[in-house]
Amino acid sequence: MSVEKRLPTLGEVLFVLISFVVIMFVSIVQFGIPIQLALLATWFVIILVGLKIGYSYKELQDGILKGIYDGLEAVLILISVGALIGTWISGGIVPGIIYYGLSIIDPSIFLMAAFFICAITSLATGTSFGSAGTAGIAMMGIGASFDFPVALVAGAVISGCYVGDKLSPLSDTTVMTASLSKVNVIRHIKSMLYVSAPAFVIAALLFLGMGFFFHSGNGDLSQAESTMTALNDYFNISWYMIIPAVVVILLLALKMPSIPVILFGALLGSIWAFSFQGMSVLKSINILYSGNSIDSGVDFIDNLLNRGGIEFMLSVIVLILFALGVGGLMEKTGILKAICNSMLSWADNAGKTTLSTILSGFFGNFFGGAAYVSVITASKITEENYDRLNIDRRLLSRNTEAGGTLTTPMVPWSDGGVFMATTLGVSTLTYLPFLWFNFLAIIITLIYGFTNKFIWYTKTENYSDAEPKDIANS
Repeated sequence: MSVEKRLPTLGEVLFVLISFVVIMFVSIVQFGIPIQLALLATWFVIILVGLKIGYSYKELQDGILKGIYDGLEAVLILISVGALIGTWISGGIVPGIIYYGLSIIDPSIFLMAAFFICAITSLATGTSFGSAGTAGIAMMGIGASFDFPVALVAGAVISGCYVGDKLSPLSDTTVMTASLSKVNVIRHIKSMLYVSAPAFVIAALLFLGMGFFFHSGNGDLSQAESTMTALNDYFNISWYMIIPAVVVILLLALKMPSIPVILFGALLGSIWAFSFQGMSVLKSINILYSGNSIDSGVDFIDNLLNRGGIEFMLSVIVLILFALGVGGLMEKTGILKAICNSMLSWADNAGKTTLSTILSGFFGNFFGGAAYVSVITASKITEENYDRLNIDRRLLSRNTEAGGTLTTPMVPWSDGGVFMATTLGVSTLTYLPFLWFNFLAIIITLIYGFTNKFIWYTKTENYSDAEPKDIANS
């Protein structure tokens, strides 16, 4: 006899959420079990609840498959970026950027420069993953040569990468958020500038101040010099090493599809490895899958540059697939809907609605493991409140980016968190305190919500701090 389907009760929702946190903590912190297995274990907890509230196993499996399908584009990007990282290292592109960066960047302004360079790269390309896997790796090498703490450098790199992931019209999460919120993408970006511009300026000043703290102008640059010597001895360093990077950035800026462009860039890296680094044709092709392997004689350079390739991303891909399955199960069983219903009754003003959207986005990253999941949960769980309170949907899209996109690298098992930690070689919890742009943007978003600043309403009599042209277009 089949059981009639129903929404989970508050107790059942809490059981799932608490079980998730306990499983992750005990598995990872207490026993050192791979995070992939911990996520897989949570599938069974949610499946048990799903069976109890009337779903068949086949329906729950379909939920898993749908969750994975919805995030497959991120998996394809990871595969492409993995291949790109490997060939751009072996082809001398990344080593060339490190070499020239060490020769022209003053150590005292390096952190701010790293933040700016990664921000410009991500704005031009629309991809935080591609920016971190190319410019980000180069900045990590330069920062280590200048003897900066790697966590601080990673914080500057990731902060910069998420400027573009949040603001670029080429970014998939930017376009997806605007689409889900039913807002024109340009108006969505303009609304985010009220938050992102001050956050960017403050973060840049903080990184500048920290740079002067570590390097007042008379620091020891011997490690930087030894790094340049090692790179010059091992790689052919010339100006034309940066051509593949320029080509890829231009193609992405021209709004060409990101996956084929990144794969084309990876192919250029193989051609550069064969043409300029003395590598055999077969080896330069194999690097697309197996990644780069060098022995330069400088330990931290070897640790930094022995990475990349599709194989390098396999464990990350498995983790993301399991995390997407968790998100799919939570949507199928109605756990997300139950949370939505509770938030509708609580969020009765702009401040609470802003907070609920940010929490919903973080929820999507924490329990769904992907930026795609987080922007869906943030926008769909809370969109009814914006309409009920007559709040312009530009606020929904802006708050969704704050809670969804910006919290992605903060969760150790999300696609962004795993990719950044794996690619930059710094654990999520280690670089987390230095994600200054991300934290500042979230804080400013909350301040606006609770002070009613730059909160726009669909009724002009409730409109606050908006330009006349915005009111007319509302």
